[in-house]
This record gives sequence, structure tokens and C-alpha cells, in this order.
Amino acid sequence: MSGDKIIEIENLSKKFKSFMAVNNLNLNVFYGDVFGFLGPNGAGKSTTIRMLTSLIKPSSGKIRIFGKDLHENRNEILKKVGTIVEKPDFYGFLSAYKNLEILGKISGMDISSKRIMEVLELVGLEKRYKSKVKTFSHGMKQRLGIAQALIHDPELIILDEPTTGLDPQGMKEIRDLIISLSNEKGKTIFLSSHILHEVEFVANRMVIINQGSANVEGNVKDLLEANKLKVTFQIENDEKVKVILSDSLWNSKITSVMKNKFIFLLEQDEISELNKFFVTNNILVSAIIPTRSLEEYFLKITKSGS
Repeated sequence: MSGDKIIEIENLSKKFKSFMAVNNLNLNVFYGDVFGFLGPNGAGKSTTIRMLTSLIKPSSGKIRIFGKDLHENRNEILKKVGTIVEKPDFYGFLSAYKNLEILGKISGMDISSKRIMEVLELVGLEKRYKSKVKTFSHGMKQRLGIAQALIHDPELIILDEPTTGLDPQGMKEIRDLIISLSNEKGKTIFLSSHILHEVEFVANRMVIINQGSANVEGNVKDLLEANKLKVTFQIENDEKVKVILSDSLWNSKITSVMKNKFIFLLEQDEISELNKFFVTNNILVSAIIPTRSLEEYFLKITKSGS
């Protein structure tokens, strides 16, 4: 085992004729991570996942999983990996239980009835195990796809856009399931997604790629805290506030003004200082709303890298 790394990607590239889909990519995923793999459309995410799951071969570079070279130890490694690549597909006229039973047999695994029911319960489908899959909603099919990825109790789970096309409730169900798999089952999860706030909720580490290369990698909390916050101050008598702010140092920190709302770009410790400034000048602040989203950070990083 190579330290505590479960995935090591080193100088990975994939070229399709003249198009470089992945360009000298480097990243590390550690045991226990929920690792967010982020990037705009066309950034190289799906191509990278296809190389990680051995569906396509790299043009150059190395992939090590569980400390072993993927090319040289493909079968051994993939036995310990569960994946959803694109939209999961099932036999619509068969039950959820029967689909998992058949998929287990096709893959050469001896899966017990107990194990099938365990994973169906884990993804919240145990009450529908006899139902034909054609009656399932999109969200239920996604959860069944995760059950399929979990059926052999893998150490590493690779999910490619698992919430695509889901409504808010379906997205929450998948998010809660990912958190449960990490916290309660100790699974390492490699999560590709363009729904950035979903990754912010579940991931502890992430990489942002653009044009096939990594722009930044690290702890989600640290990366976000390294950036200033947009802070909305909801204030009565905005005309008076404009006058007072115009003669202060805070004026340069304003990013936008709407009726009764002033938005500032601030460091964490500047929030209380600005509030104190308003109190000293007899300005009533009815609300202070700090926001720092992964989406804003993502856009900043990908724009600077384009």
C-alpha cells in the first residue's frame, strides 16, 4: 500500500486524435475521503473516470489504486471498486431484487439473498424489492445503481454525476446516502459532479480541473476559507448609509447595492468590525448574511485557468 493513498494519478494524459481531453493530470485520493472531482463540461472528468475504471487506456501517465498499477493489476483492483458511470441501466420488466441477482451472476460473484436485501435496505429500496424497475422514478433507479455498485462490498466507490436529472428530493436522498456510506460504512468515494453545492455538502477534499488539467486540489473547508466572503447587510434607510459609506474605508469593499441591501467582500474578522461601524453611526442592521459557495470559487478558478 502506498502510504494512505487509495488513488494516485500521475501525469495522466488522454489524446483523441488532435484533441487533448486530459492533460498531465495529477491527483491523490486518500482512504476515507469523499473526494469531489469538479470541472466544467468538457474539462476531462468523464474521460478520467473511464481511465480510472479501465474502460479506456491512457495515452500516457500512471494510475495506481490500492498502491498497485491499474494496467498490471486490473482484475484484482476492480474487484474492490464499485462504479456508476453515466446512467445506470436495468431490466425494466424485472424486480429490483432480480436485477441485482442477475448482475451478480453476470459478474461472476456469488451474492447471497441476504446481501441483496442488505444493499437494498442501505439505499432505501427494501420495501420495493419486488417491484418492477420500470415503475421506479429516476431517483430510485439512481439508488438502485448505487446498490449495484455496492453489491460486492467494495472499498472504493466511483460515482459519475449520480444526481444528474434528479429533483431536489432525489438529490438530497443521494447526498444523504453518500454521507452514510462515508460515515457509517467507511467507504472511500470518488464523486464527479457539476452540481457544486452538492459536493460542498458531502466532500472533505476536492480537485477542480479545467481543460484536462488540475487547477487546485485540497481540503474543501481550507480552500473555501482561503477566500473572502460575500456578506449581505440588510439595512434600513439606505440613502443615509450610502452617504456614510462614501466617506469611509468600507466603500471600496462594496460589490453591489440593492434596495436596503449592501453586499461587501470581506475577511471573516471584518464582518463584526463593519457591523460595529454601522452601530456607531446609528444605522439599524436587520440582517447579516455571509455567503461563500463552492460555485463562486469554482467559477473563479476555472475562469482564471481558461
